[in-house]
Amino acid sequence: MSEDQLTTEQIDVLLGAAAAAPSMHNTQPWRFEVNGPVIDIYLDGSRALLAEDLTGRAGRIAAGAATFNLRCAAASLGYDSWFGLLPSASEPDLAARIVVQPTDSPDRELNQLFAQIPRRHTSREPVRPVEVPIDDRMALSRAAMAGGAELTWLPADQVREVLALLIDTDLREIGDWHRRAERARWVGGDRSTDGVPSSVLGPRSDTYPAPVRDLGTRPADQTRPTATFETEPALAVLSTAGDSEAGQLAAGMALQRTLLIATREGLKAAFLNQPLEFDDLRRTVQRITGKPGFAQMIIRFGHSTIHATTPRRLLAGIADRS
Repeated sequence: MSEDQLTTEQIDVLLGAAAAAPSMHNTQPWRFEVNGPVIDIYLDGSRALLAEDLTGRAGRIAAGAATFNLRCAAASLGYDSWFGLLPSASEPDLAARIVVQPTDSPDRELNQLFAQIPRRHTSREPVRPVEVPIDDRMALSRAAMAGGAELTWLPADQVREVLALLIDTDLREIGDWHRRAERARWVGGDRSTDGVPSSVLGPRSDTYPAPVRDLGTRPADQTRPTATFETEPALAVLSTAGDSEAGQLAAGMALQRTLLIATREGLKAAFLNQPLEFDDLRRTVQRITGKPGFAQMIIRFGHSTIHATTPRRLLAGIADRS
């Protein structure tokens, strides 16, 4: 084995961490190519959400999150990592290229955050009535800033404005059978490799609009038990100054850093991104923050219990190892 060749075990650690990143409807829209110390992350068009993510923005955010996880895994193995986003104009599906190299001083924060990757899970459960401390809010805001993004915490009146937008999105989706069919492909039932199984949908909210996205499309999922959710959720908007494809990938990296630090602090997160799937409502969300930029994610933070987790694809099906 050449000096710069990664072992099978090291590749498994790196790709396993990358594949644990969050993605819309858990589509896991990526594939990996490993060539010596170089790992390429490609967007997998066969897993694109053509109705709910027509521009591919959510897919690129997911690929950015996978890139950050891979860098954390590299640090845990004693590697430095350099990366480029959209490194090849001739390969538009190539989202990121990461080069790893042994070092005596791996990035300390990335190394520490690696331990949080298997602990981070999206929670669709009610949160306990505990305020998110100001210190935690500041830590998460700093995490987003370190990735070139901004995390804006919404006061109660702005939270109500965002929740009101959910009514608009629901009305728009009523006659959109493309969205319903696409969601049904990825959500509900028993799933062992991808998508969102019924077991992780969480309860339905007994109030409307709810601070949690109800993904249920199947009759059995639409009649699952209800629960009382918080009336004033802790919502934050992750936004970026620009909105290029590379910027969306960078937003994914900033998102994942933020989520891993939230996990370290004992917080769970969920996403309330329905308004961001419509260009005009996405602009409205950013206007609500009172700041310039482009809204990339709406995140609900809190203390909750995870009862089940989404599955992941086998590495053999997503990786090409030279």
